[in-house]
Amino acid sequence: MSRPPAASTVHLPQGSWDSVLDALCALFPRIERATWVDRFARGRVLDEAGQTMRADVPYRAGLCVHYFREVPQEAPIPFHETLLHVDAHLVVVDKPHFLPVTPAGGFVEETVLARLTRTLGNTDLVPLHRIDRHTAGLVMFSANPASRAAYQSLFRHRHIEKDYEAWASPLPALSFPLVRRSRIEAGEPFFRMHEVPGEPNSETRVAVSERRGEHWRYALQPVTGKKHQLRVHMAALGAPILHDPFYPDLPEPQPDDHARPLQLLARRLSFLDPLSGAPREFVSELELLPIA
Repeated sequence: MSRPPAASTVHLPQGSWDSVLDALCALFPRIERATWVDRFARGRVLDEAGQTMRADVPYRAGLCVHYFREVPQEAPIPFHETLLHVDAHLVVVDKPHFLPVTPAGGFVEETVLARLTRTLGNTDLVPLHRIDRHTAGLVMFSANPASRAAYQSLFRHRHIEKDYEAWASPLPALSFPLVRRSRIEAGEPFFRMHEVPGEPNSETRVAVSERRGEHWRYALQPVTGKKHQLRVHMAALGAPILHDPFYPDLPEPQPDDHARPLQLLARRLSFLDPLSGAPREFVSELELLPIA
């Protein structure tokens, strides 16, 4: 059975614990036992079938446990998503900068998924793809498990066109349009990616759509979908995207600067609908502001 929306999943490893509660306390030592007891009591821990689990369920190696992460005093994100399309199978949203698509790190309720689930009352919502928390623009969600695989295949088989735009420094020494191909792998720290020697596993088409003094607007088409691909490729070309907090250098951790969002926008998605065969296109209503 699939993971419940917004839930995290752990498969219990080999151990000598008496109960699922004991195992979870050992696996997540930073979470107090009283917190796990409270989660069980409130039905925030589920079994593989999505049913509430009791704290005294006997431990078994390999047991699948779903649980809902909670962040005490989660800071609100003062930007709001815009619903662009809703039907029985598909939801398309315009995501603002700084808002995560799904729970991660210190964000649980302040995510697009959690907000849409509350707004639409649909617990079957699942994102069909992801964009970074720092990136704004279009995100598609499956609204119906029966048709989910058909829409997921659009991304798996690259049958969907994705157009981004970004503001960055000029690259007058290069000829455009160009294609950047490289091998991207996880780097240090774990959330950053970097280019390494080897067979390319990423490809981005890059063009210039506007030249405005010290900043150019770039049209970006990712052929592949590696994590942070556009940000890594632009930095490698010598024009890191304006206000990128991760590339090319990682400064000391600091709060989000809402006045200086990453100048990267998922502008357009187009594809043939796998259910009807009709062409579909969605365009973001957001605009980038290249503030220096």
